[in-house]
Amino acid sequence: MRTDTTNYNNSQGDSSFLTAPFFGKNAFWRYFIGTVTPFLVSNTLGAIPLIVVMLSYSGAGELPTKGGMPDFAAMGIDLNLGFVLTVFPFILAFFAFALLVRPLNQRGFGTVVNGGGGIRWGRIFFSALVWLSISAVYLLWSVRDDPGNFILNNSSKSLITLAILAMVMIPFQAGFEELLFRGYLIQGFAVLSRNRWLPVVSTSILFGLMHAINPEVKEYGFLTMIPQYVFFGLVFAALTMMDDGTELAIGAHTANNMFLSVFVTHKDSALQTPAMYEQINIYPWQDFAGLVVMSLLFIVLMAVVYRWKDVRKLYGTIEVPQRDDAERGLDTVDAG
Repeated sequence: MRTDTTNYNNSQGDSSFLTAPFFGKNAFWRYFIGTVTPFLVSNTLGAIPLIVVMLSYSGAGELPTKGGMPDFAAMGIDLNLGFVLTVFPFILAFFAFALLVRPLNQRGFGTVVNGGGGIRWGRIFFSALVWLSISAVYLLWSVRDDPGNFILNNSSKSLITLAILAMVMIPFQAGFEELLFRGYLIQGFAVLSRNRWLPVVSTSILFGLMHAINPEVKEYGFLTMIPQYVFFGLVFAALTMMDDGTELAIGAHTANNMFLSVFVTHKDSALQTPAMYEQINIYPWQDFAGLVVMSLLFIVLMAVVYRWKDVRKLYGTIEVPQRDDAERGLDTVDAG
């Protein structure tokens, strides 16, 4: 395992995270299958337990929904069970994706994480700890600033159960999204464009659009909520580019979703959980401003700890590694 302060470059002068895909197969159809298949698996096989449980609770009656999502409370389903049923499909998506990389792209799963070196676990845990700390401070400030907008929703033992479930399951959900968008697709767009800014922007937009079916979007509007998801995508993409790997983004994303599952929820949340606090009224643009401040603080802290200096990592060109034509084959570099 590498130490946490190591910056790793290949012999060609660019980071192995962005040059590793050039040594694999990169035809468009490969990325299409690698991206779509995990979602198909999660929405078919992964949905079976959810469907079975919902039918067993509702019988032949109409399934109640809230914001386009199953309303577990209305069906009498324990919210912790509902949380497991909601996140379980992402676990299948994670493993489906992990198993597809080598046969599809002729490179190891580790290349999607950080170019192929050992996973930098210290970065994941440190990133998660910092994001949890920032989120806790923001929540405490929000409760103190507007105490009437928060109610103590749960202080029972079920909160401990929820915390354990979140620690076990959320890393797969957040890890899948980060490895797909900030790992796999950033690398794919890097091969296509030979620069850094297009992968950052394009994957962030796709990440935002993926959340278009979330109940928050239906409740507060597409143009209000999607920019927040796109911004989050930009933050995670910036972390990935500056750090030459996905570990910091995985840690922050996991911590964010765990915090929103365990400590604060609201009626339109995509994850219906018996969290500690419930926020009564949501002010999307105020929350967006808070997210911007939190994210900038987080990036500055990461930059100081890991000594980032070269901002060209966010927009510069990529030095393509040279390979023998016979070794490279016909369907690698140009995604043809």
